[in-house]
Amino acid sequence: MESLHIIDAKPADLDADLLALGQKARKAARKLALASPEQKNSALFAAAALLREKTTELLAANAQDMTQARAKNLPAASLDRLSLNETRIASMAQSLEDIAALPDPVGRVLERFDRPNGLRIERVATPLGVVGVIFESRPNVTADAGALCLKAGNAAILRAGSESFHSSRLIHSCLVEGLKAAGLPEDCIALIPTRDRAAVGAMLAGLNGAIDVIVPRGGKSLVARVQAEARVPVFAHLEGIVHVYVDGDADLAKAEKILLNAKLRRTGICGAAETLLVDRAGAGRLLAPLVEALLANKCEVRGDEATLAVDDRVKKASEEDWTTEYLDAIIAVKLVDGVEGAIDHVETYGSHHTDCIVTENLGHAEKFLREVDSAIVIHNASTQFADGGEFGFGAEIGIATGRMHARGPVGVAQLTSFKYVVHGAGQTRP
Repeated sequence: MESLHIIDAKPADLDADLLALGQKARKAARKLALASPEQKNSALFAAAALLREKTTELLAANAQDMTQARAKNLPAASLDRLSLNETRIASMAQSLEDIAALPDPVGRVLERFDRPNGLRIERVATPLGVVGVIFESRPNVTADAGALCLKAGNAAILRAGSESFHSSRLIHSCLVEGLKAAGLPEDCIALIPTRDRAAVGAMLAGLNGAIDVIVPRGGKSLVARVQAEARVPVFAHLEGIVHVYVDGDADLAKAEKILLNAKLRRTGICGAAETLLVDRAGAGRLLAPLVEALLANKCEVRGDEATLAVDDRVKKASEEDWTTEYLDAIIAVKLVDGVEGAIDHVETYGSHHTDCIVTENLGHAEKFLREVDSAIVIHNASTQFADGGEFGFGAEIGIATGRMHARGPVGVAQLTSFKYVVHGAGQTRP
């Protein structure tokens, strides 16, 4: 496998190396599925300590990635996701420790029942097997994905984007050292060590049956490709068309605080608000202050006719704006006819990621939360809480917007499957 260390490996060599990597991951997954909680946690604590110890080296590796990214003229949102600093590295290490502190998800008895014939049946959580993760920009995904898979007893095959290549390799080395220190196979967490795009296609094909599920984290084009080409199940969201609906019964100060955080805390994350909906009945009290607050905080506003009348700096929204994930300091604004109009807009234009209602009317809140079919629905809080760490999962491997198996932040519990364990006392079927 020495050729795996050659960034520009020939495609023929790459195919063979990736298949071998998949076989090793599959073998490692069988051992990891039987590892004790203490052994897995030991690996995570060791990796976290190494991340802190190697902060200076990580910053230098990230500086290489940032230089190359700027040379490619990557947008500001991508640069923000790529960037590491001491605080983000410390947070990454803390996430590993938070994951270690979680209850072990493997072996949980999810359900237990007895049959009239005396059989006792249990539904028991088991690892998925080998999880392939394909991601762009964010080097912290290397740590989060590797750690979550490890905690859930899964081997991981990680394919980092070319823009985070140097940062991800160093983070991966810390994870591998943690595995070795805990006596676990280093193949439990593999990083595709090449920028060759052919590696993505090989993973989507399943590496000859080695990969059980694919998780993409990146832009619309990456996720669309994964969903179109993958021959294995996919946990994914295509876009984060996230809405904040400010109801006529909203507290204005609360609404402004939530909106600014939801839109501007970090504009480049999938939980950032992209559309503001305002109840037409409360527009006289709510619309102008909210729009002016956004403009004052250097957020571009694209609005409908009513919003255009608020301020000359507002730009006219097009139909395309209602379905755009800006990942930037830009927001679309529209008046709607109450909670019914908000729900209709969200269901028409949304991506079923995260949507929020701001209101003091509990009846309106309950209706919105019940009828909006998104993975995460929120009442009176920022959409930027759409995050596995904030949910108490330690971290997330992604946010799934589909309706099968995992939905919302994918943490350790969502990275397990189950089997039925049947206990008998000599019963035979008549």
